[in-house]
Amino acid sequence: MNVIKAQDLKLLECRLPSLPWFVEQFVQHKLADLSPSTLLEYSRDFEIFFRWMVHEGLSRSQSVQEIALSELEALTIGNIDSFKLHLQIRSSNSLTTRERKLASLKSLFHYLSQIAEDEHRYPLLKRNVMAKLRTQRLSSAALTAARLQGKILEDDLEIQEFCSFIERDYIGQIVDNPQALHYYEVNKTRDASIVTLILSSGLRVSEVVNLNLEDLDLTKKIAYVYRKGSEDPDLKQGVYFSESGKEAILRYLHRREALYSPQRSEKAVFLTLPRGENQGKRISKRAIQQMVGKYAKAFGKPMLSVHKLRHSFATSYYIKNDIYKTQRQLGHASTETTQLYAQLTDKTMENAINRL
Repeated sequence: MNVIKAQDLKLLECRLPSLPWFVEQFVQHKLADLSPSTLLEYSRDFEIFFRWMVHEGLSRSQSVQEIALSELEALTIGNIDSFKLHLQIRSSNSLTTRERKLASLKSLFHYLSQIAEDEHRYPLLKRNVMAKLRTQRLSSAALTAARLQGKILEDDLEIQEFCSFIERDYIGQIVDNPQALHYYEVNKTRDASIVTLILSSGLRVSEVVNLNLEDLDLTKKIAYVYRKGSEDPDLKQGVYFSESGKEAILRYLHRREALYSPQRSEKAVFLTLPRGENQGKRISKRAIQQMVGKYAKAFGKPMLSVHKLRHSFATSYYIKNDIYKTQRQLGHASTETTQLYAQLTDKTMENAINRL
């Protein structure tokens, strides 16, 4: 199992005891088909819903853990509408996030009412209010592309500008902050390497975190990674990266030991130096997300996230290649997912012309 999955499985195991017993049963049923990362997100969605139930007086219990199946059966469609309003107004979730949370709940209720059985072989949940709920289909490539406009790096020139900004120009914004200057000087080569690698390969952040030294073939410019949705999740697949990615990795690897002093047994490519420690450890997904957010805000693109770096690469790559090569490079299970970049391409090319 890769590093991210192992970490998320451990977090999931720690979270389950605080949730109702039937959630653990649901998770055990789904582990064969869904990743620990996905189920960890499900568990967070469930906790939000159950806490809302307690707060609204829809459960007699005072804790999430004690919520009963009978209380789920007693929920009305009006209650669910109120929860949807809670997500929209109080939590300020985007439409996509709200629909994902509702889809998580629909999956749990479906399992309890259609799959799980008690000792008499009757469904655990006799009435499923979530079956009445229609969730919006938000996977349309055109809709997703519209949301991404202005939030990704629009062309090769802007991609180069962002990488250059991290390596050279960001320092101008923190020159009066000694602590920020120190951390920047320690990590800028690593940060530039991570960002350049994603922008030259389309790797997911989890794939970058999981990279070990033996996974890099710098001669062939290939990174061997566990791909999401692969038919064999335990088999690493090769993903090509560009010459600029190779050069950035080499610059980082040249300084890796001097900057982070890792143990000889530490195989991770990208390291971080935890506060108060003197030996580098594998960087986390959250740390990379925060790092990209920091540079993006300073660069003037506050909506640019680590996942949008992948979108930026994919749009640029799609312009030069066909949909099937783009699908393979990104590790998509279907070209339907890759269609997003066909929608983004026209606007990106228009912006590139305007920038010229």
